Amino acid sequence: MNRPMSFSIAPMTPMVKKIIIINVAIWFGLQVLAESFLKWPISNLFSLVPGQILYEYKIWQSVTYLFLHSLQVTHILFNMLMLWFFGSEVEQTWGSRRFLTYYLVTGVGAAFIYCFGMALYAYLTGDTRPLLIPVVGASGALFGVMLAYGILFGDRTIYFFMLFPMKARYFVMLMGLIEFANMVTSQVSGSEVAYLAHLGGLVSGFLFILFQKWQAQGPRKGTGSKKGRHLQLVVDNDKSGKGPKYWN
Repeated sequence: MNRPMSFSIAPMTPMVKKIIIINVAIWFGLQVLAESFLKWPISNLFSLVPGQILYEYKIWQSVTYLFLHSLQVTHILFNMLMLWFFGSEVEQTWGSRRFLTYYLVTGVGAAFIYCFGMALYAYLTGDTRPLLIPVVGASGALFGVMLAYGILFGDRTIYFFMLFPMKARYFVMLMGLIEFANMVTSQVSGSEVAYLAHLGGLVSGFLFILFQKWQAQGPRKGTGSKKGRHLQLVVDNDKSGKGPKYWN
């Protein structure tokens, strides 16, 4: 009888290590010291504010918000742990360049899906507050990485809440359902978590994978052999403390 493979932690890979170092350096050097202590307005310039993206064309925020976090150490700690746990094996499978491209594409994709979602909400309800609330954190990209892990290593066993074993593919599906349920049951302008950005990371990752599969199996290769590839993603967010009202 075949036994399902269990979840294992891969050694930290080069690109994952670089991303973690950059995130920690920015968090401690620019946010803890420069912003909190010296009062430099780092978050005001580089966090994701939907209204500024859509109406002031501050497009750089769709990238820079990925490298900012709330001042709660648990936020960056859990995000970086998830990047290590899920991202290292994805990078080992895909290579550093493809992994970095995927990480940035899913993070930027999550940002734009979130911005347009907030714009639609404001248009339908007349409530423009969500357009003004900043979003920070790598969670959109991390949900994309979790998706990649779930596709690549779908038969791995992961323990949900460290108690309930399930295959990685079902873990990703469950996380997506939980985020969707949280989004539709929470008040958009009152929640501290940008659930739509998390779902945006999943959607962006799925579209990226479909596009690459189409490239590999498209007209240029005719009826050639299929080269299916698989992926997954995970992230954690702290919901307490001060800082931006939303963090992703």
